[in-house]
Amino acid sequence: MMKKHLAISALAGWILLVTGFMILARTLDLEIFFVLWLIGILVVVQLVSDHAATPRYLRYQRVVIASGVILFGAIVARKILEILAR
Repeated sequence: MMKKHLAISALAGWILLVTGFMILARTLDLEIFFVLWLIGILVVVQLVSDHAATPRYLRYQRVVIASGVILFGAIVARKILEILAR
């Protein structure tokens, strides 16, 4: 249970740090925020995961990560199409 709380607080701190830097830079871009959030959640899950046993909450996080990776692929595909359309 300690790892779960540590993971939540680490991810919340990462999101607050990213948001703070985006506000300071005056560039509030949802795509950049999403990519940095995805990187943060991937790192946190990798550090917290135990390969011997998979807790229930990590199974749900993997579904969120898979959805995030699919959405990331859609963002990359859209950016490539924007570049090719020019």
